[in-house]
Amino acid sequence: MSNMRKGSMEFWPHRRAKKQMPRVRTWPSSATPGFLGAVAFKAGMTHVAMVDDSESPSKGTEVSRAVTVVEMPKVYIYGIRFYAKKYLYTQPATEAYDAALAKRVGINKAGKGISDLKQKLSEFSDVSALAFADPSNLGFGNKRLMRLELHVGGKDAADKMAFIEKFLGKEIRLADVAGAGDYIDVISISKGKGWAGVIKRFGVAKQGRKNTNKVRHLGVLGPWHPSKVMFTVPHSGHMGYNYRTEYNKRILRIGTEKDAASINVKGGFMNYGVVKNDFMVLDGSIPGPSKRMLRFRKALRVTAAKKEPQINYVSLASKQGA
Repeated sequence: MSNMRKGSMEFWPHRRAKKQMPRVRTWPSSATPGFLGAVAFKAGMTHVAMVDDSESPSKGTEVSRAVTVVEMPKVYIYGIRFYAKKYLYTQPATEAYDAALAKRVGINKAGKGISDLKQKLSEFSDVSALAFADPSNLGFGNKRLMRLELHVGGKDAADKMAFIEKFLGKEIRLADVAGAGDYIDVISISKGKGWAGVIKRFGVAKQGRKNTNKVRHLGVLGPWHPSKVMFTVPHSGHMGYNYRTEYNKRILRIGTEKDAASINVKGGFMNYGVVKNDFMVLDGSIPGPSKRMLRFRKALRVTAAKKEPQINYVSLASKQGA
């Protein structure tokens, strides 16, 4: 029986990501004031032994799980963005900045006064935080400040504004965004694999040795009628380096720089080094190689209640020979 094609038509066309900064198209809604997401970098993978708290047959027993360690850089809130509803769509209306931090990211113009904008909050439909990430202390050479926007939860614009004001001009920590047992969505860019043929790219069956002079190619491009090549026919082409979103990744553990020694594997993570800042341990794998920037948000499609896991063992064995 021949192999069926494995290349999904859900992601079409297959095109390269334009930027290394992943975009977040949709943010969850929450009435509780708090940041709905942040940014991190993928360090590497290891495995843990934990008590299975799912409803599977192994419930209550110790199981081994592959996990991904991600590190959060220094993130500072330098401004506030106000949105107003114009005609059909909500669009950015104005911004207010913390002068010292805004200058660090190259914003020299004077923003609107926060006290003046607070009096006009009724004119705005939404408020979000402007932040920048400083990865210079991560240890792998990236020193460029990266600007991003973080949405926050709240009942209304005034509620969100009051929350952001407490962090304006300050650093935010991982504990301000998420905790152990939470579910998040990870938005990242997958590994780039260059040009690939149909066997690797779509998983079609190889040709038989006696059928043709070629083996790793497509058998037929389509029927005579309609006499054209459909877009659904597998072709060679670019593979990887695409935007991808992993839904409902469970946070098994979070820690600070003081806890980094308990997660750093011997010799450091491959192609990354050692973790020095706040970090998360996520259940399973996530798209992209080590050092790849990723953004995460609170889960849009929550399927399970928050439950802090019981981890009995974290493998710190060297991954250099893996």
